[in-house]
Amino acid sequence: MKKVGIVGHGITQFSRSDEKIETVLLKSVKKLFENNSELDKEHVDSVLVSTNNESKYLSPILSESAGIKPKIAHSIESLCNSGTNSIVSAYSYIASGLADMVLVSGAERYDSPGQILQWDNSRGEFKHPIFWASIFAKSYKRKYLISDEQLASVSVKNHKHAKENPNALSNKTYSIQEVMTSKKLTDDLRLLDCSRPCTGGASIILASEEMTKKITSNPTWITGIGQMTTSASFTKNSSFSSMESTKLAGRAALKMANKEIQDVDVAEIHDAFTVCEPMALESLGFSNAGEGMKTINEMNGTDDFKINPRGGLIGCGHPLGATGIAQTIEISQQLQTEAGRRQVDGASVGLVHNMSAAATSSTVLILEK
Repeated sequence: MKKVGIVGHGITQFSRSDEKIETVLLKSVKKLFENNSELDKEHVDSVLVSTNNESKYLSPILSESAGIKPKIAHSIESLCNSGTNSIVSAYSYIASGLADMVLVSGAERYDSPGQILQWDNSRGEFKHPIFWASIFAKSYKRKYLISDEQLASVSVKNHKHAKENPNALSNKTYSIQEVMTSKKLTDDLRLLDCSRPCTGGASIILASEEMTKKITSNPTWITGIGQMTTSASFTKNSSFSSMESTKLAGRAALKMANKEIQDVDVAEIHDAFTVCEPMALESLGFSNAGEGMKTINEMNGTDDFKINPRGGLIGCGHPLGATGIAQTIEISQQLQTEAGRRQVDGASVGLVHNMSAAATSSTVLILEK
């Protein structure tokens, strides 16, 4: 298997801006090239855009705006894990020899139509997908005797981490009581249990091993990939208290990288809602079944940034098309010791978990330095 490296990245401030999607995409690409002066646009032979925005022809438009003439240019949409799907596609182009260097750029606006799936009426009629999250929360709490107060600690931890992330949507910290008394949305969810849709962009460049070594002496490598789609309708999930697609994708990624979950030093977990973080930790094997909250509580009140160091989706914000790319950028920065005050000491193996729509589809990446 050919090695594929990450050689550059750029990200915008996540916000509630009304900027056009084309502008948001271009902003993160400009930041990428400003941050990595050794990169030559002429060597970029593929441009992939990750978004759920309904604008058309975005990849060629971005290519022209950025001054790139790629051999391959197209967009990828897969709801919340569009970003990692795009990274996997870029990896495949390089590993197959179709490209040597691929720009992957993801962006979304706060009003993205990708927040709901019209095809699946069982998701309810909310404009934000809190229906399935409420069912997950109710099922998980009932099965493992978890309280609302315990789940609130996920939000407390991730907002605290986001405080150290200059690009995060949130710059506030909250107490458990403040999470518990935030606006009640359903019997099982409050406003601060939820990630927030926002406007934001993230871009990353992948390159072949030969090209990577020419460009940088401090690359990160994608060594494991796992993807699994079990359904589209969330009611077809085999369980509402665990994530089957995450479990299978995690196993595949670790096997490809020849790693065990115990080898992972830092991880980005798709915490679309507070209940998702302990469920994902258990499904990936970081925690035993029903003990995800125990793992989280051990980190709370400490400076342990191992899980969701950038603040997760809850603290950082969730611009769908950019999220998986932003997660990958964070892990890359951690492995390169460039994460500032949220740096995990000695991180050499990282994991990215990015999922769509009640974990009906999941992607897991393993990165190493």
